[in-house]
Amino acid sequence: MSVPLYQAKAEFFRMLGHPVRIRVLELLQDGPMPVRDLLAAIEVEPAGLSQQLAVLRRSGIVTSTREGATVVYELAGGDVADLMGAARRILTEMLSGRKELLTELREAEAVAR
Repeated sequence: MSVPLYQAKAEFFRMLGHPVRIRVLELLQDGPMPVRDLLAAIEVEPAGLSQQLAVLRRSGIVTSTREGATVVYELAGGDVADLMGAARRILTEMLSGRKELLTELREAEAVAR
């Protein structure tokens, strides 16, 4: 039985729904990184990072290669970087709207006094 597209999309976004996974994807936008560099950039225990990298790898959103004793991760495709950029733009719009609302609320509060 096939999964409806909306359900597959929901599962995809659920897979992205962890701060460490998002941070890894942000870091990998600049190019491949060894695990040791990811650990240095993200304040998380090695076991926690390993678990989150495994989720991203299983989903196919990142790939890994071994270079001797070093494991290097990279984004599986450019669409991931595009998605991260789109999320940044959407959040910027959402937060700027909240800032405007906050300013209006503060002005209304000052007038009410």
